[in-house]
Amino acid sequence: MQRPHKPLIDPNLRKKGIYLLPNLFTTSALFAGFYAIVQAMNGQFEHSAVAIFVAMVLDGIDGRVARMTHTQSPFGAEYDSLSDMVSFGVAPALVVYVWALQGMGKLGWIAAFIFCASAALRLARFNTQLDVADKRWFQGLPSPSAAAVVAGLVWVCVEFEYKGTDVTWLAWCVTLFAGLSMVSNIPYYSFKEVNMRKSIPFVALLLIILGFALLTYKPPVVLFLFFVAYALSGYVMTVIRFAKNRGAKAESQ
Repeated sequence: MQRPHKPLIDPNLRKKGIYLLPNLFTTSALFAGFYAIVQAMNGQFEHSAVAIFVAMVLDGIDGRVARMTHTQSPFGAEYDSLSDMVSFGVAPALVVYVWALQGMGKLGWIAAFIFCASAALRLARFNTQLDVADKRWFQGLPSPSAAAVVAGLVWVCVEFEYKGTDVTWLAWCVTLFAGLSMVSNIPYYSFKEVNMRKSIPFVALLLIILGFALLTYKPPVVLFLFFVAYALSGYVMTVIRFAKNRGAKAESQ
């Protein structure tokens, strides 16, 4: 007696389909990452850097749209990770390599590869620790922030008319720092506890307005300094915690 053929794809899964709205933002972020690579190949590095920052904005929107519209899905989560790998792993690595590192030979492409591989490892670790991780903190520098550090360096140098060959070693160090920070165990504040519906002090509102004013005056400088400060903040907090724990142990003895 011949056994009934079992379908390869669950019919119920096929009927569910794919939610359009959040995946449209994810696709736009993926396109921005791809566009950054194309523009780097054409020598338009300012466009490449801006495209990576645009991808960051779109990546931050897609998850919120999915939660607000109740259109979250396993497909969307996997698609978002693949998009992040292109926009915040492959794109920054190739942009900084073409811009400044390719003249260094093996040292150049090794630094770019370390950044790219670190982004892949960071995303894989993040996906496997979603249910157990503390929502207040990221383990390691988030890949969008690492990409912003690298892209910000490119954007600032282009803004002040520095060529990649003028800052080769600086670009190499920044790329390596951003890449290794992604796979470190350094904690970074996630800002997920910030509630936009709560009232804030008047001074905080003034600081926000000042931040927007500075951003409109020199976008590349402000964005670069902000993400560099964020990348360093994890190390600063780690040193402070270490000093406090050491002091507490000394007092208990």
